[in-house]
Amino acid sequence: MEGFHLCPVQSFYQQVLLPVAYTTVFFLGFGLNGGLLWSVFSQTRHRSNMIIYLSNLAVADLLFVLSLAPLIISNAMGDLWPFGDAICKVTRFLYFVNLHCSMLFLACVGAHRFVGACYPLRAVHIKTRKFAFIASTSLWAVATAEISPTLYFSHTGVINNMTVCYEMVGPGQFKAYFPYSLFLAIVGFLVPLVVVVVCYCCVLRVLYRGTPNLSGISTSDRDWRNKSLRTLVVVVLLFFICFLPYHVARTVYVFVRVYRPGDCELLNIVMISYKVWKPVVSVNCCVNPLLYFWGSADHRTRLRAWLGRNRIQPRV
Repeated sequence: MEGFHLCPVQSFYQQVLLPVAYTTVFFLGFGLNGGLLWSVFSQTRHRSNMIIYLSNLAVADLLFVLSLAPLIISNAMGDLWPFGDAICKVTRFLYFVNLHCSMLFLACVGAHRFVGACYPLRAVHIKTRKFAFIASTSLWAVATAEISPTLYFSHTGVINNMTVCYEMVGPGQFKAYFPYSLFLAIVGFLVPLVVVVVCYCCVLRVLYRGTPNLSGISTSDRDWRNKSLRTLVVVVLLFFICFLPYHVARTVYVFVRVYRPGDCELLNIVMISYKVWKPVVSVNCCVNPLLYFWGSADHRTRLRAWLGRNRIQPRV
C-alpha cells in the first residue's frame, strides 16, 4: 500500500496474488531446499567445492522462503502488519539479503563451471574445499553489507489508521532511498548478471568453436564441459526470467516515486508491474535446487526418497 499519500493506489490484487504465490513458493522452496540440504549432510560423504556452493545457495533460499511467512499473513490481511517494528526490519532484511545471496551464489556457480571447463589446469588451486569455504563466507559478508541499510530504511508506519511495514522506505524518503536502490540494481544485480553472461559465452565458445582448449580432451572431459554448459544455461535463464524483470520494475517504480510522484496513472502502472514480478523473483528459490538434483541420478533418487515418493510397495 504505497503511493497513498498523493494518489489512490490499486492494491486489491495483493490480497489474492501475493498470499497465494508466496504460500506456493514457501512450501515448494522449503521442501526442495530442505531436501537438498538433507541429501548433502546425510548422504554425501565427499563434499566437493560445487556442493559447498550449492549448499550455501540452498541455505539462502531456505531463509528466503522462511521470511515469506509474515509477509503471507500481512498481505492476506490487506497489508496490516501485526508483528511490530523489529520484526518488520528483520523480515525485510532477510528477504533482500537472501535474495542477493542467491544471485551471488548463482554467479559463483557460473564462475566455477567456467573455470573448470575453460581452464582446468589453472583451476586446480582454486577448486578446493578451503577456497569454497572462504568464497562462500565472503559472499555472505558482501550480501550482508549490501543489504544492511535496509535495517535503517524499512520500518512500520500508519496508513489510514492501519499499521503497515514499508517494503523499501516510508513515503517521504524515496528521494534519499533512490541512490541506494540504484546501487543495489547495479552492484547487487547487474554485476552478477555480467559475470554469468560472460562465463556462459566463454564456455560456449570453448565447446563449440574448436578452440585449442579442447585439443586432446577425453570424452569424460567433454561430457563434463557439456554439463557445465547446461548448468550455465539454467543460471542464465534464472537471471533473465526471474531477476531481470524484477529489478527493472523495481528501479522504474522507485524512479517514478521520486521524479513523477504526481502522475497517479503512471504510478499505479509501475507499482502493479513491480508487485506482479515480486512472486516471479521468489520462484528462483524453487528452481535453484534443480542445479543440484539434475546433476546426478543419485541426487534425484535422494530427493524422491526425502519427499516420500519412492516408497517400496510390499510384494503380494
